[in-house]
Amino acid sequence: MLNHNINSVISVIPVKNFEEALDWYKSLFGRDPDVVPMEGIAEWQIVENAWIQVGIDPDRAGNTTVVVGVNDVEAQRKICLDANLSIGEIEEYPGLIKIAEISDPEGNKIAFVQDISSNPDH
Repeated sequence: MLNHNINSVISVIPVKNFEEALDWYKSLFGRDPDVVPMEGIAEWQIVENAWIQVGIDPDRAGNTTVVVGVNDVEAQRKICLDANLSIGEIEEYPGLIKIAEISDPEGNKIAFVQDISSNPDH
């Protein structure tokens, strides 16, 4: 079902140690948050109408996975390595996707996924 009423998505990543998470996500995105609506919450706009929010929520911290679509997973992996962030190797599911995963200090997972289903070279 396609819902034409939906116009944005915010992925919420719960953490216990906000200051440590803030520093880590600044490194991941290469910049300060776009919005800090209140103490203990920071938000980055990653593409038009798509945001990642990091916020204090000790009961749920470390149990979240966010999937981020990228044009080039190899380039994204290099960006992470250049920022001194440990990221897994690229896995390929032939004819479908390439994926590389990274975890924040609390264990929340970010999966960078490149769709290769329409690329005949893969």
